[in-house]
Amino acid sequence: MKGKLIIFSAPSGAGKTTIVNRLLASHNDKLAFSISASTREPRLGEVDGRDYYFIGKEDFLHKIANQEFIEFEEVYSGTFYGTLKSEVDRIWASGKSVIFDIDVVGGQRLKSKFPEEALSIFVNPPSLEVLKERLIGRGTDSEEKLKERFAKAEIELKEADKFDVIINNIDLEEACQEAEQIVLDFLNKCKK
Repeated sequence: MKGKLIIFSAPSGAGKTTIVNRLLASHNDKLAFSISASTREPRLGEVDGRDYYFIGKEDFLHKIANQEFIEFEEVYSGTFYGTLKSEVDRIWASGKSVIFDIDVVGGQRLKSKFPEEALSIFVNPPSLEVLKERLIGRGTDSEEKLKERFAKAEIELKEADKFDVIINNIDLEEACQEAEQIVLDFLNKCKK
């Protein structure tokens, strides 16, 4: 069974998670969140099976060998993320569309595998400086990890035009409203 996929990608700290959470809260009858698998350690308050499927690196590599992922990537050195086929199948079987909060490379891979079924949305931060302030403000990363995230963000921002839609997250409320209209238009268009 094939359903629809809504892909939100952006550099870390651009606001995609907030936008996705708002969409899920107001449209849980139509959308369900694709929980990614990751080899990283859970952050404070994160729950396995809700925020991510936290799995060991060896198990992750085993799943790659068994072709259990639609897409995967070593996002940061030694840290893998991926989308399990079983996760997408689970959501489609429930009659809902899948919504993703995924890094830029993963988003592009999903869109290339599902060109007709997927809508890819890039969330643009107001500026690289604001993005850096947000990441530092989180207080969840070491200085080394922050430098890695900043370098990755600079590369990812150059990929925005490869997505179907770009949402400029200057004002969060406006960005959420724009995202909602774009997603609903896509889902309604697909029904016809």
